[in-house]
Amino acid sequence: MLNADLPEPRPSLTHPGLIARVVERLGQGAESSAEVWRKLTESYAVDLDAVAALLPCAEPEPLWLTVRSGTSGR
Repeated sequence: MLNADLPEPRPSLTHPGLIARVVERLGQGAESSAEVWRKLTESYAVDLDAVAALLPCAEPEPLWLTVRSGTSGR
């Protein structure tokens, strides 16, 4: 987590179009959405909700039930 008392303020991105362009540029070299988030928040002050709307939602892995073995009670 970044220190709140930064010696130099980060530039802020407020316009959705600018945020989209920066996210696209950072995403070209990033291996994951988490890396895009990290690079973006280290470099800029942004509305995180606006960024979340642009990044693809990570779908959770399905949790498969294990098959029970045994008798059926007959």
